[in-house]
Amino acid sequence: MSSLTREEVEKVSLLARLRLSEEELSTMTEQMSQIVSYVELLEEVNTDDVEPMAHAVEQHNIFAEDAVHQSLPREAALANAPKRDDECFRVPAVLGD
Repeated sequence: MSSLTREEVEKVSLLARLRLSEEELSTMTEQMSQIVSYVELLEEVNTDDVEPMAHAVEQHNIFAEDAVHQSLPREAALANAPKRDDECFRVPAVLGD
C-alpha cells in the first residue's frame, strides 16, 4: 500500500489554495494516505461479472405524467398580488417605461 508524502499534500494544498498549519498538514497527510489506501483496497475486489452502471441505485422516472389539468382561476391567482389590474400582475418596468 502506498501513502502520500508530506510534500505531495503540500502541493495539493497549494493547488487548492489552502493554507495549512504544520499540525493540519500532518493530519491531512495521515488522512489522505488512509483514503488512498482505502481506494487501493477497492481495487482488490473482483468486478469481472459486474456490469458497468451509471448509478449504484436503480433509477426510475420520477416526473409526473404530462397531463392537462384545470388551472387556478384568474381571480384566485391575482388575489394576493401587491399590484394588479383586471387581468394581470403589475410589475415595475424592466426595460424602461
